[in-house]
Amino acid sequence: MVKATFGLPAETIILVDMPMIVVGADTTAGRALLEALDATAREIRVFVTDEGRALELKEAGFKVATGDVSDDSHIEAAATRCFSAVLISEAAHDARERSFADTAAEVLAGWANAASNSEVRRVIWVTDGDYPETDVSEVAVVDPSDTGFVRTIVDLDEADTLS
Repeated sequence: MVKATFGLPAETIILVDMPMIVVGADTTAGRALLEALDATAREIRVFVTDEGRALELKEAGFKVATGDVSDDSHIEAAATRCFSAVLISEAAHDARERSFADTAAEVLAGWANAASNSEVRRVIWVTDGDYPETDVSEVAVVDPSDTGFVRTIVDLDEADTLS
C-alpha cells in the first residue's frame, strides 16, 4: 500500500494508508477489482450509478458516492484527498444515462479534469481504447481484456512509484 509521510523528517514519519477511488465500480471490470480489494484494511471509495449496487458496496465497507459518471464535479468531490484513482472507461461507454456529456470522450476528459482538480497523484486508466491526457504526477493504463488486469491494478496502486 502507498503510505504518506506528510513531509516530516525520517525520525518522525507517520505512515498512513492513502485512500483510493474507483470510478465505474459498477462495471464488469469494477466488480472484478473490488472483489480483490479489502475495504476494511484501507479507505476505498467507489463512484457508481446503480443505487442497488451502491447499497451492496456500502454493506461491504466501501465508501460510496452515487451519481452520474458524466458529472465531473461530483467525481472531483468524491476523489478529494485520494492518492490514487482507478478510472474504468467502460462506465463512459456503456448504456447508463449520462446527462453532463454527449460522448464517451467528454466523460473521460471530465474524469481527467476531476482527478487533477482533486489533487489525485496517481491515475490508473482501465481501458482498451483512447484516454485523455491526465495532469497528475503518475499515470498508468491497464487493458481490462488482459487476464491479469486486476492484479496489475493492485500492483500499480501499491507501487512506491510508477516509472
